[in-house]
Amino acid sequence: MAEFTEQWHFSHAVRATGLLLLSGVTGTDVRGVVDLDPARQFEQAFVHLADCLDAAGAGMADLVELTSYHVDLRHHLDTFITVKDRHVRAPYPAWSAIGISELITPGALVEIRAVATDPHATP
Repeated sequence: MAEFTEQWHFSHAVRATGLLLLSGVTGTDVRGVVDLDPARQFEQAFVHLADCLDAAGAGMADLVELTSYHVDLRHHLDTFITVKDRHVRAPYPAWSAIGISELITPGALVEIRAVATDPHATP
């Protein structure tokens, strides 16, 4: 993921006051290409999210908030929820789904931002 940091000048995760603030992830493969199948795109986005959490020493169970930005929200929402439910378990984080016109990655249908508790924060 270092190439994205260099190209776009952002951090994938930032530690702040006991939280991890994660930049948005899309459903690209390792070459930066999005699959035409929405379900595979959404699956890959959650894999990226899990990888970012793992790199910060956290996991999906540490999520406290998700914000998902969707191109053609109503058309793909049921598929997105099915994929999300395979990755996000109770107790569920807060979640907002927002419809938008486009994302930075051509062909991307979703971008997911997250906030998680930082399991390495000192009380």
